[in-house]
Amino acid sequence: MTELSKVDADFALQGEYYGKIRLPNGTLEDVGIQVIARGDGNFVGRQLRGGLPGNGWDNGAQLDLEGKREGRRALLFHGDYRVSVEDNRANVVNSNGDTLGILMRVDRKSKFLGLKPTPNAVVLFDGTSTEHFVNGKIDENGNLQFGTVTKRPVGDFRLHLEFRLPYMPYATGQARSNSGLYIQERYEVQILDSFGLNPQFNDCGSLYRTKIPDLNMSFPPLSWQTYDVYFTAARFDEEGKKISSARISVVHNGILVQDNYEIPNKTGAGKQEGPNPGVIKLQDHGNPVVFRNIWIEYLNEPVVISEELPTPAK
Repeated sequence: MTELSKVDADFALQGEYYGKIRLPNGTLEDVGIQVIARGDGNFVGRQLRGGLPGNGWDNGAQLDLEGKREGRRALLFHGDYRVSVEDNRANVVNSNGDTLGILMRVDRKSKFLGLKPTPNAVVLFDGTSTEHFVNGKIDENGNLQFGTVTKRPVGDFRLHLEFRLPYMPYATGQARSNSGLYIQERYEVQILDSFGLNPQFNDCGSLYRTKIPDLNMSFPPLSWQTYDVYFTAARFDEEGKKISSARISVVHNGILVQDNYEIPNKTGAGKQEGPNPGVIKLQDHGNPVVFRNIWIEYLNEPVVISEELPTPAK
């Protein structure tokens, strides 16, 4: 599902909820809840102590939830502990029937959504042309469709890219809104609907089958998300022997999830490493993932991430 006008009744309940609940000792604590639609009125979720990923929760304590939709609301349980989701709020009730707190729905956006190109950047896609891509196609909404590669090979670079995943509640695992950002067609930064999951090495933000993201910063499907990628290519000597591995940093929705990671080899189905630069591929995995606002800085020297990226466009 790619259009908000065509989603099912479950979609309105899926999402993130944030607020405070009362602990047994009477103190209040920040809590986030992520609710994930699984089709036919089925839901799973997780309650996160401290807040939401990137906003209070940092891979700490969590409580798994499961339940179904009943009319306009979804009831999720962990034993006798209950969360009722309805009208953009989540009501948290303990096993005694006491309301511990009411969490409000939040629709977060990346702080780098709409980020303007830097002065030295080349705009690869702004919705008007596919001149920088091989067989690139623009959909009716002005977005770049999956299944294309850049015309120009890349070495060291900094890249900004925005992507939107379809809503596929029945799909699971690698079938759930799959694409990929293939750097030099060798190293894949996975693109997948991993919202609300404990991150694996093939989930969104991972170096595919190589390293999990430090934090799962996935937003729900049909939300625009951002990748800001800093890449230093592998170096080879005159005989073609690798003398230093490629390195990468990935900022997903404004949060660093891969921190100057040294990539030991090509990832997954990527091409073998070599001294020649390669193109960037937006993988065709059969799911209608779209892209926008893609720009790149071509760099000759390794880059160090500053604490702050440029201010997003207003």
